[in-house]
Amino acid sequence: MRALAVVPVILFHAGLELFRGGFVGIDVFFVISGYLITTIILTELEQGKFSIVNFYERRARRILPALFLVMLVCIPFAWVWLLSSDMKDFSQSLLAVSGFASNILFWRESGYFERAVELKPLSHTWSLAVEEQYYVLFPLFLMLFWKLGKRWILLTLGLIFVCSLSIAQWAAYAYPVAAFYLLPTRGWELLIGAFAAFYLLQANRKEFPKGVSELGGCLGVALILYAVFFYSKATPFPGFYALVPTLGTVLIILFATQKTNVGKFVGNKAFVGIGLISYSAYLWHHPLFAFSRYMGITSFDKEVLFGLVIFTIVIAFFSWKFVEVPFRNKTLVSRKSIVFFAVVGSFTFALLGSYGHNLRQLSVDQKNFLDYFENDLPDWRYAIKTGLLEKIRIDCDFFDITKYRNGNKTKVPVESISESCFTKKFQSSKVVFIWGDSRAQVLNYGLSKALPNDFEVLQVASSGCEINLRSPRNKGDYCEYSNWFAYDVVKKLKPEIVIVGQEFSHEASQMEDLSVELKSVGVKNVIFTGSSPQWIASLPSVVAHMLPNVPNRTFVGVDRGVLDLDKKLKSSTRNSINFNYISLIDYFCNKDGCLIHYEPDIAASITTHDYGHLSPVASYHLAKDLLVPVIVGN
Repeated sequence: MRALAVVPVILFHAGLELFRGGFVGIDVFFVISGYLITTIILTELEQGKFSIVNFYERRARRILPALFLVMLVCIPFAWVWLLSSDMKDFSQSLLAVSGFASNILFWRESGYFERAVELKPLSHTWSLAVEEQYYVLFPLFLMLFWKLGKRWILLTLGLIFVCSLSIAQWAAYAYPVAAFYLLPTRGWELLIGAFAAFYLLQANRKEFPKGVSELGGCLGVALILYAVFFYSKATPFPGFYALVPTLGTVLIILFATQKTNVGKFVGNKAFVGIGLISYSAYLWHHPLFAFSRYMGITSFDKEVLFGLVIFTIVIAFFSWKFVEVPFRNKTLVSRKSIVFFAVVGSFTFALLGSYGHNLRQLSVDQKNFLDYFENDLPDWRYAIKTGLLEKIRIDCDFFDITKYRNGNKTKVPVESISESCFTKKFQSSKVVFIWGDSRAQVLNYGLSKALPNDFEVLQVASSGCEINLRSPRNKGDYCEYSNWFAYDVVKKLKPEIVIVGQEFSHEASQMEDLSVELKSVGVKNVIFTGSSPQWIASLPSVVAHMLPNVPNRTFVGVDRGVLDLDKKLKSSTRNSINFNYISLIDYFCNKDGCLIHYEPDIAASITTHDYGHLSPVASYHLAKDLLVPVIVGN
């Protein structure tokens, strides 16, 4: 059954669209783990020989050796390849994995499906952290409640299950990132496996009729496959939708015996072989994909990704045979040795993580930073080595977004709008209003420098916020509040030009509706800017790994999906009379690739400071060459 779990996960992370719901393989793992662990504990409790020390020793033998090997192998590659901020993130993950708290770290940093997570070699260890946190609590619970009897244990676990599932369903919509990563919203999945163990260990349990077993097993496989092939990143998870793969898993556990066709299918030699190496395969696959993407491999490099899948299976076999198996053998590795290995290993990785996170970086006064680049013009190698290149960014946010992340809903007053977002104090009637997310923010710098002096620039744009005209239902929601404030300013100020910039969420119908609404309140012209070129990794890392011969344009590392989306938007908006759609792809890309810099030897000339946000120099050239002619011409 582990094969049904690990294969979809690997193919999902490989970027195969057919397996767009392959992330549910982790849910299958949770149910299997809950079943196996509960079976072991209940059997030993019934026999009166359960030992919490023995339990944790087995967990250490099972989990730590292969995990430590993967972490150790990742370190030199991360040290050589990752840019400074990414290396700091990697170091944090070393620290978090050592304490089985990586699910908490990645919850606080980002969402599971975000681009940044795909580039973090150890982000997949969040599921191990969930299981380990469960393993700390569950055996202790059974030990404490065992004397009360199974009825009270099952009743208590049933209440916990209902609460956990209810919280998961609510949080999947209200706090989706927390719902995905944390034990309280995942515990019910492990408990489904635990309930299966309680049932199957009954002394007087009757076997199911063969027909019922066949039907139950087939339904179980069908439910898992349905989730794998029909779920996607947009599926609210892990609420009620997660019941499909988890119930499918428990149906297979309950009904698929060696006497049934499904049992024979999941018990074939190929599946058993993959199941044996599934843990190592899970550990190895994500670092391989993450580092390859960091080096510029995209979902269009099918041959490379297929090769990585095969390599994952090969390296997992050797990892299982020469690491997992020996460490589980008590005659080869004593309890004393495994305890020493666990303590020293965890401490060492925590120490390395702490050291990497606290490495000193070049400090530059943020206020004088752009002047520093314009005057001193450091070269690529210096900028990459010191992490300076990553500071080429334009921060002009409506709100201090950090106050709102991770569920912190502290209200920020309107007065907190950044002074740097204004060019003047509304002394001119010619106002260009910028509205959107971080893709709109980066337009401010270029427009402020390139527009004629009789124009003013005003901006209300918040990172990660999709534009809508809905009244704020919750003033603590900075996106809703930012949009409400932006529209209120437009109605009062009636700017001549409104420029709307967003990452991917433009749709022709939405652009039409928004432009009609804006014109109805006095706006003369509405301009939508398409997405800038997207890089699978950050553009600085793409450039760093192409040194010393850095071309002017390249398709290496470009997300082709954004190029296809831009084509569709151009086609669907060509005849609109209510707004202009300006393609940034047309400006930055041609048949040879997408522009990566203006001057080969000057780091300040890079077009994006990360995976897709324009640098100051790119913002200026875009405004001068493309936006200003449209604005002034109107």
